[in-house]
Amino acid sequence: MVEKRSGEDKPFDIRERTFLFAVAIVKWVRMLPRDFGTQVAARQLVESATSVGANVEEADGADTAKDRVYKWTLSRKEARESRYWIRVICAANTGSPEAQTLEQESAELINILSAMINKGKRSLAAD
Repeated sequence: MVEKRSGEDKPFDIRERTFLFAVAIVKWVRMLPRDFGTQVAARQLVESATSVGANVEEADGADTAKDRVYKWTLSRKEARESRYWIRVICAANTGSPEAQTLEQESAELINILSAMINKGKRSLAAD
C-alpha cells in the first residue's frame, strides 16, 4: 500500500506519484484532438512526462549520491518540460479541468524535486 498524506489523495512516495502523473498524462492525451499540431505537442508531452518517473527510478538505483542528485535534476527538467507542453496544448485547444490538474501536479513535482535536489546537494557539501 502506498503511504498518503493525511487529508490528501496524492501518494507520499515520489516514485508512485511520478508514475501516476505519467499514467494520467497518457490517458489525457488519448482524449485530445487528432490534428497534427496537437498530436506533435502530445507526443512531446508523453515523452517528457514518462521521463520524470523514469529518472526518479534511476535515481533510486544510483551508485553515488552525486549521481542520485543528477538524476533528480534530470527529472525536474522533464517535469518543467511537461508543464510547458501542457500549457501549449491548452493554449492551442480548449482548456480542461484535467489539464489544470495536470499542470498543478507538474508544478508540485517540480517543487518536490527541487527540495530533494537541494537537500541532496547540502548532504554532498557536508561530506
